[in-house]
Amino acid sequence: MIIAANYGGQWDIAQAAQQIATLSAEGKLDAKDINVDTFSKYLSLAGEQKVDLLIRTSGELRISNFLLWDIAYSELYFTDTLWPNFDSVELDKAIESFTDRDRRFGARKDKAC
Repeated sequence: MIIAANYGGQWDIAQAAQQIATLSAEGKLDAKDINVDTFSKYLSLAGEQKVDLLIRTSGELRISNFLLWDIAYSELYFTDTLWPNFDSVELDKAIESFTDRDRRFGARKDKAC
């Protein structure tokens, strides 16, 4: 579980880009070697497991600049429950919703003809 306070996804991407640009300018990283995997190493969650489920509390239907890079292919769960009231019952609901999903990681669902 990751709880990010005083965090912004845009900031995280920008600071990673800044680090990579500095390394490139210093000759420590060749621009042709910059790819998704390289970029990911400079983000705040580098080394952490991929985010499988993002739970958004409070009834808002947006991600609010949260883990913008890291939630690619994550499942999203929205609940009206406010964070202070998000308890084990609410977590169980989110997990149940998650386990009922068909995760395709960007692939199209095969359609019967």
